[in-house]
Amino acid sequence: MEPETETCPLSEVEDIDSMSVSELKARLRSETGERRRAQCMAEIQSHVMQLKLDLLDQEPDPFNFFRLLLRALLDRTESQACGVWLLDDDGAQCELWMAYVGDRFYSKDDWGDLAASRQDMGVHLLGYAPGWKDTVEYTADDARLPESVRLFNHAIGLRSVAIVPLVLPTRSLGWIALSTGDAPAVYAPWRRATLEAIARLVTLALHHHRLTEKSLEEARRQAVLEERNRIARDIHDTLAQGFAAILMQLQAVQRSSSSLPPNLARSIDTAVDLARSHMVEARRSVGALRPQDIETGDVAALLERTTALARRTTDVPIELVIDDLPRLGAGVQREIAGIAQEALTNAVRHARARTIRIHAAATRSEGLRLSVADDGRGIAKEQFGAGFGLTSMQERADRIGGSLTIVTAPRAGTEVVLAWEPPAFSILSP
Repeated sequence: MEPETETCPLSEVEDIDSMSVSELKARLRSETGERRRAQCMAEIQSHVMQLKLDLLDQEPDPFNFFRLLLRALLDRTESQACGVWLLDDDGAQCELWMAYVGDRFYSKDDWGDLAASRQDMGVHLLGYAPGWKDTVEYTADDARLPESVRLFNHAIGLRSVAIVPLVLPTRSLGWIALSTGDAPAVYAPWRRATLEAIARLVTLALHHHRLTEKSLEEARRQAVLEERNRIARDIHDTLAQGFAAILMQLQAVQRSSSSLPPNLARSIDTAVDLARSHMVEARRSVGALRPQDIETGDVAALLERTTALARRTTDVPIELVIDDLPRLGAGVQREIAGIAQEALTNAVRHARARTIRIHAAATRSEGLRLSVADDGRGIAKEQFGAGFGLTSMQERADRIGGSLTIVTAPRAGTEVVLAWEPPAFSILSP
């Protein structure tokens, strides 16, 4: 390729009248050459874009699209071999993805006689810093190339190699290489320009393909998650809550079992054990299907659902008051709903209350205050802090940076209060 020189168009030369005929001819030749190069580049870009449209029309499958693109690159540049090397997500390894040598196509299903040279070339591309940003031209026996690659080039009669990086603004995807039997001295500038144009096309197509794959993968993951959530919700709302209700009824009978015949009392004891065991198994299944998740929806919806389920298991009136609440991250919502559910379950099962009241409200600093109060018998001093439920609520509060307070006294009821404030200068992660 001829060395580039900066020239000023004749229309911008102020002293054109003072120029000699030879100078004018030289300037005209220079401008004509520049215009021809610009026209050539425009035609190359146009041909590449048309090639892309033609191939997309012929082959919508991404792998076959790239295979046809490599074949077209060989034909359009009158070359003998080409290949695409791709980096892994961490940029730590480089593998040959596909290649053409003559009329033979190579891929991971059959590397054939490329087995040794492709690995060595991948190592070279990773370690050769200039090739990460710019096009690099090699002779077939260039000392920079691995020995196995030089031997392979010699065996099939290659004399020139050009390698172009596939570069995005934020990362590199890999490289595309084009080899020809022409001598390096006559490696045509149009061939290099075509290769670089194709490289840009490959980069964009690869990037779009990967974004599409990630989008499809996320959609599949979300579909699986939603189905698991549905199954978990069904188990939670039917089996787990059903066993809890049965257990509470059996325990009510059990408390009066002193007046029952011994054999009937034993049967009730057995039924209590079975109901408790199956309730635990149902809850374990929910946890396995939906780890660290209770329900979906905002806090108000979660509290309404939890309250509705509790009302089905007790005759104690449960009042629910929900004021306007702040917008919360999904992780905070889960923990707040878990604390409410545990506090309400304890009140229903152990408090012997006449009424239960749940109140959720926003604080002035965009936080939240949750209160679950009953007018029952309170928590005995020797039992306070010993139960798993109380420990679980405290752990949930700690995970979101909340403050949990439990106010109780014998025959004066219990109130569980959660106070949560958003962390300063942070965004809640889901």
